[in-house]
This record gives sequence, C-alpha cells and structure tokens, in this order.
Amino acid sequence: MLQRKDFYIDGRWVAPSTARDLEVVNPADEQAFAVISLGSEADLDKAVAAARAAFESWSVTAREERVDLLERLAAEYKNRLDDMAKAISQEMGAPMRLATEQQAAAGLGHIKAFIRALKNFTFEHALDERNPQEYIIYEPIGVCGLITPWNWPMNQVALKVVPALAAGCTVVLKPSEVAPMSSMLFAEIVDAAGVPAGVFNLVNGDGPTVGEAMSRHPGIDMMSFTGSTRAGTAVMKAAADTVKRVTLELGGKSPNIVFADSDVPQAVARGAAQCFQNTGQSCNAPSRMLVERSIYDEAVTIASEQAANCKVGDPAMDGEHIGPLSSAVQFEKVQALIEAGIKEGARLAAGGPGRPEGFNRGFYVRPTVFADVSNDMRIAREEIFGPVLAMIPFDTEEEAVAIANDTPYGLSAYVQTGDRERLRRVSRQLRAGMVQVNGTGRASGSPFGGYKQSGLGREGGKWGIEDFLEVKAVSGWE
Repeated sequence: MLQRKDFYIDGRWVAPSTARDLEVVNPADEQAFAVISLGSEADLDKAVAAARAAFESWSVTAREERVDLLERLAAEYKNRLDDMAKAISQEMGAPMRLATEQQAAAGLGHIKAFIRALKNFTFEHALDERNPQEYIIYEPIGVCGLITPWNWPMNQVALKVVPALAAGCTVVLKPSEVAPMSSMLFAEIVDAAGVPAGVFNLVNGDGPTVGEAMSRHPGIDMMSFTGSTRAGTAVMKAAADTVKRVTLELGGKSPNIVFADSDVPQAVARGAAQCFQNTGQSCNAPSRMLVERSIYDEAVTIASEQAANCKVGDPAMDGEHIGPLSSAVQFEKVQALIEAGIKEGARLAAGGPGRPEGFNRGFYVRPTVFADVSNDMRIAREEIFGPVLAMIPFDTEEEAVAIANDTPYGLSAYVQTGDRERLRRVSRQLRAGMVQVNGTGRASGSPFGGYKQSGLGREGGKWGIEDFLEVKAVSGWE
C-alpha cells in the first residue's frame, strides 16, 4: 500500500504536525490502495507562512520568468501524463481511456492555454486615450487558498494553481481527501519544474478542519473553491470575517433543450452520452433533457437505448465504458435519488436502482433514464452527480426557456436546433454562464463558470488570471 503521509510545504516534503491517517479507497473494488495524512491548523499555518514569505519575491518576477516556469511545468507534466492518468483512475474510478485522453490531458491543456493567456495579458495600461495620466496596474492579490474536488481533479487543480502562479500569487492547495493522489503527483511535478520554495504548497485535509481553517485564515488573501453549493456557502461564510475575495465554481442542473427541427437521433443520443460521461460526475453534465412534445416519445426511446448500450466496466481496462462512482457516500446518494424519482411518479425508462448485472462490489450504478419528469421533482432540481437523465416534455420555445431557467443553478445549458435565429435567440435568454449548441465543444481558454448558485467568477484563459489580480489606479502617472 502506498504511504503518502507528508505534505509539500516550502519546497520540501514534511511530516504532519499530528498523524491522522486516512485510507484512500479504489472505488472499483472498495479496497484501500494508499494512506495519506489529514492535516491540521498547525500544518496550514506552516504552509501559509511559507507562501507569505515567498510572495515578496515571486510577486515581482518578470512575466518572462513566469512564462518560463509554466513551460517547464508543462514539460514535466507531459512526462508524467501516464502516471497522472493511472492515479486519477485509481482514486476516483475514471476508466483509463477517459483518465488519459480527457482527465489527465485536461491539466496539460489548461497549462498551455494559461501560458498563451499570460503572454498576451496586459498588466499595465493607460485608462483611455482621453486620460493617459490615469494608469491602471494589475497586481497579484497575495496568498491564495485553493480547494479542489474529486470529480475532475487535474482539470480543477490546473484551473486554479496555474493562473494564480501566472498572476504572481503564491498558493496553498487542499485537494479532495477522496482523490488526493493526483495532486500529490502534481506536487512532484511542481518540484521537478523548479517552482521556487513556498510558491506552491500542498496540505491534505478534510473540509471541516483544513478547508474551514483556510477560509478564515488571516494570512490567506483569497479563496478559490470548486465543489458543492452547500460547501461553497460555508467557504463564503468562513471567509467573511477577513473580507477576503472568494471565487466559487459550484453545482449545476444543466438543461439540454432539444427542438424538433434538430437532428433528433443524433442530438438525443449525444445528450444522453454526455450526461453519462464520467459516470455523470460532472458539474456541467446535461442532466435535464427538455424535448419538444412532437418528438418526445422518439427521444425517450433513443435515450433509453443509449442507456441500455452504455457499458459499465473496470476502470483499469481500456474502452469507452463508464466506471464506478467515486465513493460509498456518492453511491448511496445516487441510489437514494433514483428511488426518489420512482416514488415521485417519474417513469423509469431505463436503468434503475442497484448495481448493474455482474457487479456485486464496487460503487457501480446503472445508467438510468427517467421520462415524464416534472420540473418540481427532486430528480429535476437536485444535482444527482450520477448517470441519471431526467426527460421533460415542452410545447413551445417560451415554455422550454422557462423550464430551463427554473433552477437555482446556472452553470451550463445546451441547445439543439436547426434554426440559426432560434439558436441565438434562445442562447441569449438562458440564464447560464455557458451555452453549447448542436454538440459544439468548448474552446481552450474559454471562461468556465456560472450564474446564480453555480458560483462566482470565471476560470480559464484571461478571465482565470484576472480572478487572482487586484486593480490599482494611479492618478498623475504621466
């Protein structure tokens, strides 16, 4: 069993102040494969002190120096890409193909995108042509506390650590204790890339201990959190006493509107597959499919066939299958919500409770489709975070938009239509931070984030760097 009990603080691996062992469980077989230590406030204090000391010099480095460092980081990450994919697969159950081609690859893709953004970022400029004497300067905000989730671990670590370093900030990272191994590997990569001591620090721990202590720590100037809306509100409340900046990327219940003038078989099959990808454990998953009534029955049949044909298998094996959910807690949550859908009267069109046939251990679930869902049911309002699709009929464009926006969330939305004017009209009306149309993928460096209870701020590209900067106006510069 792997023993990874140390933390990365001030450029070296150090033992925790107090030993609090935690086993890391492989969700495919429910067996522990590694042991980490959960940190304490004393460990956090050491990491914050290191980050504050390093900020003095790192915050005034030249852009070229930071670009060089990130390029070395990208090279080291690329060298460890296979190791990263294996770590992600073991800790949270992503099948190896997904772990390699999407999960681990996302981290490298973000590093490269931030390098491009950093090279083109304007840190200083005159206010405008009429006011050349008013000078605007963007400066790093300071020490940043970063809390990342288990579902796309390297995607989120890269979206926080890299822009913070690009901006000139120093960081303390607390990855999810459910999936910490990829972040421990990332710390090794950081070390190999020659990141100066104290600029990057990692302390493992749980939310109520280390997470809360980070949020209220007077030595941390900013908190960036990705996770559930419930936990995000706790971060904001804990951060309020020190009036630190907080950015949040939280939950979603993303609508996928399918109009009759779209390529219905392709649109529905694609939407169901997107919902089931990563075993449904994506905050931007299109988990509510809103279908125009004239094609509704056809769509239910197509989505049900997609669920029936969605293979579930061992994440260690190659293939296009989905793996288990990340943990026993997540398994029980998804099972409870599937049962709630049945009790509330939704029509179970595919899947259902329990493990798929052939599995008697591991946190595997059946890809599930509910038809005839009303938007006030729990399965339409709560973020299930599993491969569960809720299908809702609509009659008019106006009704579709109303149902889509009738949610406390506003992360992503999806639109399927062959009408270009409708595409643009509906996209403008949807209260979501991101809209994807007719299967179009998101561009590298595009802003990621949402409206309402889906969060605050945007990650990715120049927007990601801006989140870690203060704006200073200097009068009389000329």
